[in-house]
Amino acid sequence: MAIDLTDAERHLLVRGFHEWGGPAHATDALAVAMGFEDVEDMYQQVRRLRTSIQAGQPLSRRDWRRSLIATEIVFASDIFGSGYEWSTTTGLTDEETMKTLRDLQHKLTMQARVHNA
Repeated sequence: MAIDLTDAERHLLVRGFHEWGGPAHATDALAVAMGFEDVEDMYQQVRRLRTSIQAGQPLSRRDWRRSLIATEIVFASDIFGSGYEWSTTTGLTDEETMKTLRDLQHKLTMQARVHNA
């Protein structure tokens, strides 16, 4: 499923993926809740998804969903994600992140509805 992302949307997803390799950490249970098999699978898939999104390649509906969920959690959670340190580690303010995240949520939700119709 090809989705036309803005540079800001693409950058946000890529930065979110980078956080999982840095200050953020997941448990197997959290990785499963996000749609991965376990933490090891999550880190492998995050590398693949990051590369695909940077290249503007289409993803499966499942991969778009996992990308969005992983970004939401890494941004918001102070326990598993970057949380309070997000702006320090990514260079993105909370305000710009929330606006871009809301745009992504809307875009991905609308695209999923179109493909389900």
